[in-house]
Amino acid sequence: MTAGLNTIIYPVKDLDRAKALFSALLGTQPYADEPYYVGFKDAGQDIGLDPNGHAKGMTGPVPYWHVADIRATLAALLETGAETLQDVKDVGGGRLIASVKDADGNLVGILQDPTE
Repeated sequence: MTAGLNTIIYPVKDLDRAKALFSALLGTQPYADEPYYVGFKDAGQDIGLDPNGHAKGMTGPVPYWHVADIRATLAALLETGAETLQDVKDVGGGRLIASVKDADGNLVGILQDPTE
């Protein structure tokens, strides 16, 4: 069971241009503004910009499903034939992320917050 799609990460090549575009679109400034990640919050969603996303195999925006047990969910996805793109990683504050590619080449992210 998931808590839904609450996070989407965009791979970007020019972080400053992408930040300007999403600031204009969302009408707000980012809550996180680092050289390795820029994050916005809008309508209950996290929108992230990852300047290293393309190097990680991201070919477009990746939706992240919020799950209660990331390791169990990752194992279940791998059992269905998904391929690991990024193993479980702590990205700060106890937030864990991982991503897979399904048999059709679609990227699927999973995310576990410390409170979920």
